[in-house]
Amino acid sequence: MITYYTDGSCSPNPGAGGFAVIKDTELAIVGSEQMSTNIRMEGRAIITALTDAAGNECQIYSDSEFWINVATKWGVSWKANGWKKKGSDIKNLDIVQELFALYEKSNAQLIWVRGHVGNVSNEMADQWANRARDQKLFGKILL
Repeated sequence: MITYYTDGSCSPNPGAGGFAVIKDTELAIVGSEQMSTNIRMEGRAIITALTDAAGNECQIYSDSEFWINVATKWGVSWKANGWKKKGSDIKNLDIVQELFALYEKSNAQLIWVRGHVGNVSNEMADQWANRARDQKLFGKILL
């Protein structure tokens, strides 16, 4: 089973963004955007992990409760309601729809992990997301 740790970064927020996916502690998959938000970068990281897994069984650890809830709870009703929710529009709908579609077809288990509490792989994802943002990195890096 493949294990991923994901994180996103933006500074300022909104501003330059970066994301990172740590795959089995051996590979970092990173990307950046000139203008983004932290929440978009967190979502982009999970999308990248789901895409890399290509339907294989995997565990994806994220410190973003929002994106885990989108995939495992809210997305089901939003999709059934024509991508609408009560009271307001769905923000970041482009990423919401992409992530949810990938998750529906996946064999992924999304697991929330508290950020910045010393989990080595989560900290590594955070560091690489910041590097991707600051250095405008994109691609795969052997660790």
